[in-house]
Amino acid sequence: MDSSSSLSFTAFLQRADYSLLQSLTADPEQARHAPNKTLRQVKSGHYVEVLPTPLPSPCYVIHSRSFFHELGLPESIAREESFMQFFTGDLALAVNSANTDAEPPRVRAGGWASGYALSIYGQEMVQNCPFKNGNGYGDGRAISVLEVLLSDDQRWEFQLKGGGTTPYCRGGDGRAVLRSSIRELLASEAMAALGVPTTRALCLFVSRSETISRPWYSPNAKTQDPDRMVNEPSAITTRVAPSFLRVGQLELFGRRARKKEHALALAELEAIFLHTLAREYPDLAAQHCHPEATLTDKVLAVAQEFGVRLSSLVAHWIRVGYCQGNFNSDNCALGGRTLDYGPFGFMEAYDPKFQMWTGGGEHFSFMNQPMAAMENFRMFCIALLPLLQQEDSEIQALQKIVEALPETMNREMNRMWAEKMGLAAFDPALFKELHALMAETPVDYTIFWRELSNLPKQVEALRASFYETRGGYAQNSVAIEAHWAAWLQKWHTTLAQAGRNPADVSAAMKRVNPKYIPREWMLVDAYRSATDAGDYSLVQNLHNVLQDPYGEQSEAVAALYYKKKEDKFFNLGGTSHCSCSS
Repeated sequence: MDSSSSLSFTAFLQRADYSLLQSLTADPEQARHAPNKTLRQVKSGHYVEVLPTPLPSPCYVIHSRSFFHELGLPESIAREESFMQFFTGDLALAVNSANTDAEPPRVRAGGWASGYALSIYGQEMVQNCPFKNGNGYGDGRAISVLEVLLSDDQRWEFQLKGGGTTPYCRGGDGRAVLRSSIRELLASEAMAALGVPTTRALCLFVSRSETISRPWYSPNAKTQDPDRMVNEPSAITTRVAPSFLRVGQLELFGRRARKKEHALALAELEAIFLHTLAREYPDLAAQHCHPEATLTDKVLAVAQEFGVRLSSLVAHWIRVGYCQGNFNSDNCALGGRTLDYGPFGFMEAYDPKFQMWTGGGEHFSFMNQPMAAMENFRMFCIALLPLLQQEDSEIQALQKIVEALPETMNREMNRMWAEKMGLAAFDPALFKELHALMAETPVDYTIFWRELSNLPKQVEALRASFYETRGGYAQNSVAIEAHWAAWLQKWHTTLAQAGRNPADVSAAMKRVNPKYIPREWMLVDAYRSATDAGDYSLVQNLHNVLQDPYGEQSEAVAALYYKKKEDKFFNLGGTSHCSCSS
């Protein structure tokens, strides 16, 4: 939307268009279980209507300026009472205003939560479900409250993270704490600025009166698991996306259809697939709207495109040093964007096995993310098999798409590495040697790539990225620097052979190698200042810096935010690793 044409909040709400509720079916048992705020099995239906639990005594923390502009919203409304109440779960004031003289009402007075299945690295899971059958997984504290359709046909769904309990809460309190909410807002908006497909964060409010207890780390704890319980302020982040459809949702309905759990199981799977097609792949939907297009045609078209999007997404993650940490099927968005900022982390000292989450294991580590994505894709395709009616030729066509994904993923990864290195084409030998050197030294992932973008010919120019007291450099600096010097010479020879203008190469590299990322110790400083002192200035300052991740910015900004992780932060609980997202 044109940012120069700002909408009032009431006018914005009047763009409401609830495609999910109009296209899919509600849990047929929801009326009997009203208000649907306690844990129970949800055996059929695509969603449950549920009211959010308002955040008591809400207080403004931050909003995303860039996203407000994209939505055509004036920044001044972030502190308006009706806006604050709506996005902290008290919908009445804004809904009544938007529905004045409207028949039927434009804006709904309630929200909804959705169920989904869980698979971990291609293994179907039910044991974590309280009922041991998968009917308890879903949005336990995320409640969608709005869909709007803007004038450019862009649809956005608004979801309150920390909006209260739902039937999927699995015994939780439905809340999020300010600490994790700050991480989610800063990280998701930083990812958008980095050019990585992602859910967005609109705003963040904290309660002045409500605290909730969470396990977390003492300030200097080096334990793997949190060593104490902490009372923290509760908060709600409004996260926004074209949809929040996940692989896990298709899995849930695919499993039910495969097992014929109820009479409508196959119809529910088809309905949510067609809704995914319309919401996330409208171009494909338009191409396949003619009468001759079969359901199989649509399934194969979406599978083909989803594989491409997943490959691009993972290449972006690795390009900017991001590790999802818990890339299960329920955290894998069907639109091919980053979803659910919990146990994520950004690489600092380079380690191919880097991963923030202590429960993630090596299979979810940094350089294994392509494999995790391919496992999620395989489960996505398995979920759709019941729609192919056991036709061998159709099943084989889908299997070929699954088998082709590693090549697509590899192509995207090679293209990304070539761009980071400033090369016209990927050079496997040059990259293999570089990759080994980066890990052996080790280098700071972001600083190294940014300094390499200046096309240095001497090792001295890269030394600012070396963790000199860690890894191989501390024991063997002379030999490692000799290896770096030899590699730089080979790299420059390869660059020269392409015949490109060095200034153009450097500029191109700086467009893909950011200078600023959300380093965890920066996030910790920001959220501690907010939670301990009620001071949100560090949160807002960091947000401003991360909105221009490729810019040089001022010397003062660089001095604060373009620097390596200090030794004191290594192995520190909550800074180098965490066991939960809260």
